[in-house]
Amino acid sequence: MESTYLSIQSSLTVTIIVGLFFIGLGYLNSKKTIDNKKYIIGNRDENTFSLTTSLAASALGAWILFGPASAATWGGFGAVIGYALGTATPMLLLYNFGPKIRGEFPKGLSLTEFIKKRFGIKILRLSLFLILFYSIIFLIAEVTAIAFLLNFISKTPLWITAGITLIICLLYVLRGGFKLSIITDKYQFLIVVVLLLASVILIFGNLEVNSFELIKKNSPNLLSSKYLPNYTAGLTFFIAVAATNLFHQGNWQRVFAAKNNLILKKSLIYSSLTSFVIVLWMGYTGLISFSLNSKVVPDLAFFDLILSDSYLLIISMIVLALSLTLSTIDTLINAISSILIVNGKQISKSIFGNSIKNKTNYVIILISILVFILASKGYSILYLFLLADLFCCAAVVIIFYGFFNKKISSQLSYTSIVSALIIGILFFPSMDFQSSILVGNLLPIDFFSSIIKTNLLFISFAIAIIIQLLFIMIYSFRSSFK
Repeated sequence: MESTYLSIQSSLTVTIIVGLFFIGLGYLNSKKTIDNKKYIIGNRDENTFSLTTSLAASALGAWILFGPASAATWGGFGAVIGYALGTATPMLLLYNFGPKIRGEFPKGLSLTEFIKKRFGIKILRLSLFLILFYSIIFLIAEVTAIAFLLNFISKTPLWITAGITLIICLLYVLRGGFKLSIITDKYQFLIVVVLLLASVILIFGNLEVNSFELIKKNSPNLLSSKYLPNYTAGLTFFIAVAATNLFHQGNWQRVFAAKNNLILKKSLIYSSLTSFVIVLWMGYTGLISFSLNSKVVPDLAFFDLILSDSYLLIISMIVLALSLTLSTIDTLINAISSILIVNGKQISKSIFGNSIKNKTNYVIILISILVFILASKGYSILYLFLLADLFCCAAVVIIFYGFFNKKISSQLSYTSIVSALIIGILFFPSMDFQSSILVGNLLPIDFFSSIIKTNLLFISFAIAIIIQLLFIMIYSFRSSFK
């Protein structure tokens, strides 16, 4: 799509104004934090409102403007439901895991502390790799998303938007840490809710017929119970998103920051419901958009539906995207920073020794440079997320099952995770989703059935889960005979 809705100067002006607003907000509402523990989780006194808005704002990045709608155009209503449930479910799982881990670690700072105590240093290092890999990929995807949007609206080069966005976040996050992220999340969440409600009114108001009837008439397969991707895509997104967010350090920071368990549980329920409704709506816009224009670029399905020549509307979309992006990026930067502060010595004693906070800031800046370079390339946002999701998916069952079954050994867990990861990657599709390392490269594509060839993404995630379950079953079977 070659539309240009705004000049580059106007787009960047709006971006910088919004950025300055949040920078100013952060500096006015925070004091420079010296204590590392307060930098990571604040004063452990967050109430229901602040925790709910922060959990929701942190979970709902700019990816919701691209991913759910994109998935809907080929995965149908099943993909929409799977995406929404996948986003909401981690909050409900934390409803049980959160208080349990808070009870064992009343002064805890991260999930990795629990992993180290339960499984030892070997699994800790593997988990750190998975968590940091996911967080960095998530960061790249978020910066790519906002850069992609401004490029679509005004042809602004990707690298300019990527650079400005990262600088804005670094200017306030490295100063105030977690508490500052909580403060800005409140405002970012309110902006997002207001603008998304406006999008509901605008889209339904512009349709000449009932949206469901429109989809049923023009794209019946996307609603059909006989359309296989409705099931495979739905399950894939549910598994992928739910598994990954359990390893999100930003979520665990908020678990430990709650004033008490009652506030934590209420906040998790409210944020879960909010996230489900918002992602469901964004996915549904993809169904509508595809039904109106079957040639729509999947990543731009929502914008194809809503953007017009209205100057106010275009600016609103930029503000919406920036609010989503900044709320997620500041959470991710703070999450990566906290992981490095808590576990830096396990990663590298030579790098992280004394003055760990300052050294962590230098590492964050280096990571930001890497993110800037990769985000400027404009890779598929959805594809980046799916790759990161697979890494966490390969560990989620054995790690969290091991929290409750103390007989699951560190060696069993390590072997399970590595096996699930290797085999999952072998089936993980290429960027065109037509082949994988195993299917079409190591082995001829004709060697495989059409079910495998057309469902590589689903198979890669399903097999990563199944392998972990097999390890647990084999271990349980052997143990019962001892």
